[in-house]
Amino acid sequence: MTSPVRVIVVGAGNRGENYSNFASVHPERMKVVAVADPRKFARTKLGKQHNIGGENLFEDWKFVVEREKFADAVIICTPDRLHKEPAVAFAKKGYHILLEKPMATTVEDCKLIVQTCIQSGVMLSVGHVLRYDPTIHKIKELIDAGAIGDVIHIQHLEPVGFYHFAHSFVRGNWRNEAESSFSLLAKSCHDIDLIHHWAGARRCLKVSSFGSLSLFTTENKPAGAADRCLDCPVEKDCPYSACKIYLDSIKRGHTGWPVSVICANSHPNLESVTEALRTGPYGRCVYACDNDVCSNQIVNLEFEGGVTAAFTMVAFTEEICQRKTTIYGSKMSTRHVGQDDIPKKFGMSGHAAGDYNLIRAFISAVANGDPSHIRSGPEETLMSHLLVFEAERSRLQSRVVYCGETNQK
Repeated sequence: MTSPVRVIVVGAGNRGENYSNFASVHPERMKVVAVADPRKFARTKLGKQHNIGGENLFEDWKFVVEREKFADAVIICTPDRLHKEPAVAFAKKGYHILLEKPMATTVEDCKLIVQTCIQSGVMLSVGHVLRYDPTIHKIKELIDAGAIGDVIHIQHLEPVGFYHFAHSFVRGNWRNEAESSFSLLAKSCHDIDLIHHWAGARRCLKVSSFGSLSLFTTENKPAGAADRCLDCPVEKDCPYSACKIYLDSIKRGHTGWPVSVICANSHPNLESVTEALRTGPYGRCVYACDNDVCSNQIVNLEFEGGVTAAFTMVAFTEEICQRKTTIYGSKMSTRHVGQDDIPKKFGMSGHAAGDYNLIRAFISAVANGDPSHIRSGPEETLMSHLLVFEAERSRLQSRVVYCGETNQK
């Protein structure tokens, strides 16, 4: 394919905008030809960035599916619970799909997406951006080359970051399981995917998990605290103050994440951010929200051959998503360094290298009709997603879960 890959973006939020930025950096390789998002400001903003005419700006992705196929691929970055329908519909229409993680919020929906993509003959890449991080990819290469001998044990930590967790999982879109999904799936499915990836072809035999919601409950609300930070007399002493996280950022001239997320209908400035904190979810006291997802969770896994793994996700850290991994093998190794070669003007957030390499790989796969570019394809991604669901089942049922049990509840 010599012309740019034509892409439709479904969901023009932070992730959709990030991935579509590849077209601005490499216009010869990718062109965004349509945007679908129910929020007028979001779809119009992304449309202007890519010079898209009004006829290709859609309030509902279903209007896109009703038209004759007019692009090569679709990037789906809708909320977690709204992944299955568009993924299945676009696959049946013949579009290759880049689907933000998690694939879906139920086992049945994940399986249906994978089955539909395979039956429709389209490529599926899931947004497990960590697989595309140069350092993590180097780890996999070294393991496969036998650099540490046989893998014996994997320790993996995700320090979410105290204000990141408050932003996304206490005040934000992933705070409530009924509205989104449980936090292990929403935040850490690609960490479990990495462990599965590093374990190689070994099948996971059993899983145990423990976790809970700590601190962010009404019982821990400080005496005298208000329901909103703008009105709170003790706000200045609170590390989770929305005034500190958002208003102070604006005053310093920072308009990127997380400030960019909270103003749904305008660009972030002092006035719009203040109004968002006054009336929207991000101005609420962290001890007075409707959040119910775990703030800390551990997962233990045993694979064939006696390989074990231990994963920890914890909210209460200074570091934000600076993962730490130790893999113990049967022999020692020398020091190796992964290479990071992303363009400086590629405006990404936390896992920039992974974001860039993921979208680059997907576009290469579509352009060349070659799914080998994709490191997070349908079958293996489904297998690691199933481990996440098994881990959560273990936590809820307070028992060890044997993988592949037929009496799943």
